[in-house]
Amino acid sequence: MSVEKPVMDASVRLEWGSDYLADIIRQLDLKYLSINPGASLRGLHDSLVNYLGNDDPQMLLCLHEDHAVSIAHGYAKVTGKPMGVVVHSNVGLMHASMGIFNAWCDRVPMVVIGATGPVDAAQRRPWIDWIHTSRDQGALVRDFIKWDDQPASLPAAAESLIRATMIANTAPRGPVYVCFDVSLQEARLDEGVNPPDISGYAQPVTPYPDPASVRQIAAWLAAAQHPVVMAGRSSRDDAAWAKRIDLCERLGAKVMSDLKLPAVFPTDHPLHVAPPAFFMGDDGIALLRGADVVLSLDWLDLGGALKVASAKGSIAARVVHCSPDQYSHKGWSMDHQSLPPVETHLLCEPDALVDALLRLDDQEGCFASKTRSVYTPVPVPRSADPGAVPISLQILASVLRASTLDHDVSLLRTPLGWPGNAWHFRHPLDFLGKDGGAGLGSGPGMSVGCALALQGTGRLPLAVIGDGDYMMGVSAIWTAARYKVPVLFVVANNLGYFNDELHQEKVARTRSRTTENKAVAQHIGEPDIDIAGIARAQGAVGYGPVHDAAELAQVMTQAIADVQAGKVCVVDVRVVPGYDSLMTKGLLREVKAG
Repeated sequence: MSVEKPVMDASVRLEWGSDYLADIIRQLDLKYLSINPGASLRGLHDSLVNYLGNDDPQMLLCLHEDHAVSIAHGYAKVTGKPMGVVVHSNVGLMHASMGIFNAWCDRVPMVVIGATGPVDAAQRRPWIDWIHTSRDQGALVRDFIKWDDQPASLPAAAESLIRATMIANTAPRGPVYVCFDVSLQEARLDEGVNPPDISGYAQPVTPYPDPASVRQIAAWLAAAQHPVVMAGRSSRDDAAWAKRIDLCERLGAKVMSDLKLPAVFPTDHPLHVAPPAFFMGDDGIALLRGADVVLSLDWLDLGGALKVASAKGSIAARVVHCSPDQYSHKGWSMDHQSLPPVETHLLCEPDALVDALLRLDDQEGCFASKTRSVYTPVPVPRSADPGAVPISLQILASVLRASTLDHDVSLLRTPLGWPGNAWHFRHPLDFLGKDGGAGLGSGPGMSVGCALALQGTGRLPLAVIGDGDYMMGVSAIWTAARYKVPVLFVVANNLGYFNDELHQEKVARTRSRTTENKAVAQHIGEPDIDIAGIARAQGAVGYGPVHDAAELAQVMTQAIADVQAGKVCVVDVRVVPGYDSLMTKGLLREVKAG
């Protein structure tokens, strides 16, 4: 990555309140700070540049606060660690709020640093300081962050930053917000005031599951004839991935995963019998109905899944739920989902329970009577050239997979309707999931953040995003080009908000009205947007529009070469609108619970 190297003055010393704050931020090990600048943060900005040298942390300039947050979101999805985000005053926080909501719903750590105009009214400049000062700025986002503070002194600010980072990193992880009065930043330090050494503040240890509960769960699983593991939220850790496979193989348990979440289990493993999907299909329902023990490893919506399955028959299984998510449930947002009826609920992270069950089996042979499954990955076959045919999402996935077989790919993002059976995941970084909040505009920024975190891994970062998502977040591509973060975007361009067209069609049919008007105020065309041109205007390489599969295969060869050469690349692919029946029913609220 190219770094903006400031001209340094050797005489600069610790002198201002913002220097003190910058020193604490450096000690927090926030490697990057994505920022959209503003005057409320001019003191801290100066200290990050002229006192710290824009190094450790390095600032990444973004053209919109929402994209600054999305980049940090993507970074955390790969690393499991927070990035810092700097947003200007109340106006910047309002812009950032959608991205913060995504991070909240996706349970990723993030430290958001904000500022307000002078709380002391006597220090405010006319007009601008008044409209950029809020009495309780954190209230804007308090319902979807883990913690916030507005410290009134530098010692309090140090403690606040330490506490915030600890909380962000404690499961269930999430964003935090710390707001600094501009006057605190711009005050001269008293003689002898120095930032504290924060090394004495240890991160809380992850809780380990109750031994008696582990023993009971192991007994249920050992006796089960048809155990099912619902693999939900989990870490990107290689060792944890291997342990999940090991446990399921010892149990001979059938496994299901969720396309809204990052990869947690090899999808071509014989035990993974239901393709990952946005909504549970008949194969998943049958799996749950036939189970005698269900082990939920922080499944995103366990209550909803059980209700969908029970609507088509009874669920007789014992259900064990392992999730700390209850600690983040609040009253404003319904992201906590339906309350599941479970036999046992452990408030620890799934990786800890998996580890405990394996240890107990190693010591006592709990699962010795089970027939152990064995997973032997086989090479992905090269699909036949589809020829010059129109591109559906299924064909798009097939061509992209064939084009990247010789590369270690991280699929950073997929659009609505992506076929879960089209691309197998064999590593925790093979697929990074969705955005959490299910809005639009986060795809470009999150993909840039993922690519930033993947630098040096040798992986090819590939994001497949919709045209609506692309256009809402497109200026995040400039940040990738500016800091030379190579990433490949393939825009699945159906020239409209197709999801909403389906809704308008359903409503029209329900009301016995014509469906010919479903694309009114939905179609993104006439004029068509120059997707590739917008990329080129920001310093990226742009290709397209690509209209058929044969042309896409040719373009992908060059696009991959561009990314391997360190470039940002965008390919505009015209896809045929359409989802499979399960996705359509789910989006139209026809997949019902209960």
